[in-house]
Amino acid sequence: MLGKLTGFDDTIVAVATAPGLGAIAVIRLSGPDTYRICNHLFPAKDLLQQASHTLHFGSIVSEGHVIDEVVVSLYKGPRSYTGEDVIEISCHGSPYIQQQIIDATIKAGARLAKPGEFTQRAFLNGKLDLTQAESVADLIASNSAASHQTAMQQMRGGFSKELHALREQLITFSALIELELDFSQEDVEFADRTGLYTLVTNATGVVKHLIDSFRMGNVIKNGVNTAIVGKPNAGKSTLLNTLLNENRAIVSDIAGTTRDTIEEVLNIDGILFRLIDTAGIRESLDTIESIGVQKTMEKIREAGVVVYLFDVNELSETDIRNQIATFKAQEVNYLLVGNKTDVTGEAAIRNKFAAIPEILFISAKNHAHIQDLKDALVHKVMAGDVNTEDTIITNARHHAALQEVLKSLMDVKQGMDNGLPGDLLALDIRLCLHYLGEITGEVTNEDRLDYIFSKFCIGK
Repeated sequence: MLGKLTGFDDTIVAVATAPGLGAIAVIRLSGPDTYRICNHLFPAKDLLQQASHTLHFGSIVSEGHVIDEVVVSLYKGPRSYTGEDVIEISCHGSPYIQQQIIDATIKAGARLAKPGEFTQRAFLNGKLDLTQAESVADLIASNSAASHQTAMQQMRGGFSKELHALREQLITFSALIELELDFSQEDVEFADRTGLYTLVTNATGVVKHLIDSFRMGNVIKNGVNTAIVGKPNAGKSTLLNTLLNENRAIVSDIAGTTRDTIEEVLNIDGILFRLIDTAGIRESLDTIESIGVQKTMEKIREAGVVVYLFDVNELSETDIRNQIATFKAQEVNYLLVGNKTDVTGEAAIRNKFAAIPEILFISAKNHAHIQDLKDALVHKVMAGDVNTEDTIITNARHHAALQEVLKSLMDVKQGMDNGLPGDLLALDIRLCLHYLGEITGEVTNEDRLDYIFSKFCIGK
């Protein structure tokens, strides 16, 4: 197995559940000595004689001392998560008990697992490819329905299947082109150039689609910074409180009340919006307020979406057009929201700003059209409906490698357009295969693997 080639031939142990007090904790062992170690600590029965995927009740005993009554779960390799012999010990959730059991297994010959080492062994033993292994970490970290669904889709191999199919077809063409080189004196063609051109054209479209999905994937995985900006007393703090359904920000008629940014997270349709209530934008002699305004400008530059909130009773159409021009010049992704329609009346306000149809009118105080604002936010960042059944790229490493794949595919296509000989086409195809292999882990090295899995939690 791959694990033995890279030194993963000992037995590891770690707590697989979250740290701290709990009713139950799970301690996981994996490796060739798993059953010997657990038999030494679990005298109730010979675990080697028991069937895989069964549960057994008994006590963990170390040096004649009973540590805890436990249930052990048996998974004999290769029918286990890591592909090795695995045993999970379910004990009471006392941190003291957990540490006592860990210490006993280490005394019996196990060693403490490194972060992500269980999943790394699953990858090395062919149970998962690298994209599926990385999706395990994404699944653990998922904090919304969309991020959960995307991680599950990748863990089931949706992304991998697309890449494997493309890679296999390119390997076939590469082999045929290289075979031609062995018969260069006979001037024969084994590789159908028309078929290769069609494959490369189709693959280019698929890879472009995957690259384009990264913007959506990044939003699903990490959320989007959303700055609520505008002049003092536009109602920014009231809007934040209304969106959160709680009094998180201080609301006052006194201009300049909000001196610093306030940040909260709002989940809308599975997308996390990191709402930032900022200080009102205006000239001020107050030093502290001026610092708040500077921070507002910083948040505008950092935000994925800027909600520009304005008092419809104070600003004119010209004011809003000037603000639109400023945002466009700064390439800001903005949403215009006119507030306080309850003061004058919504019909009159709509007539006042009829020439700017992109304005969304609300009354934060009366909660009017707040759902429309939420829908507009989702549409603004997702540019339409989110279909998490599609393959969506959420990993920056995959995105970077796909850009190299696309470049190589374009080189192959250009080479065929220019009538390049087979040996040069083969070089470009091999480069494309290399970057595809980097994504799935078919081309990698131990340093890269150590870096990737070091970001996992220890028990996974």
